[in-house]
Amino acid sequence: MLIPARMSEAEEQRWVRVMLDKLAAQESRRTLGDAELAERARRLSEQYFDGRARPRSVRWVTNQNTRWGSCTPSDGSIRLSHRLQGMPEYVVDYVLCHELAHLLVPGHGPRFWRLLEAYPRTERARGYLEGVVAAERLPHVPGARDE
Repeated sequence: MLIPARMSEAEEQRWVRVMLDKLAAQESRRTLGDAELAERARRLSEQYFDGRARPRSVRWVTNQNTRWGSCTPSDGSIRLSHRLQGMPEYVVDYVLCHELAHLLVPGHGPRFWRLLEAYPRTERARGYLEGVVAAERLPHVPGARDE
């Protein structure tokens, strides 16, 4: 985002908040429901895992605040954190692929990561999520007001 040099720090912070709110509103209009999420998982399994990863359920949950997703291989359920809603599609797809891979390989060993290499944007998505976590840990800016 470009900001005119003449803006004060307070104006800059306000402008950034306004633009982020607009972006979040646009992204929220593109949020998938559970049915669309399950269909997306099916397509990703076909594309990257030859259709071998077959979840019985895929849904959004609001009780995962430290994980992006989880999978229970024994019952075939995949859950994605609501915090992913509004993030770029390739990030959501990465988390879905990660959980789909767990249906085939339960742990995080070398075999799991080799399987996940099929998704071409793995490193980019992981970097994005690491950036989100790092940003959440930043101290609140003094003098900035939450609106």
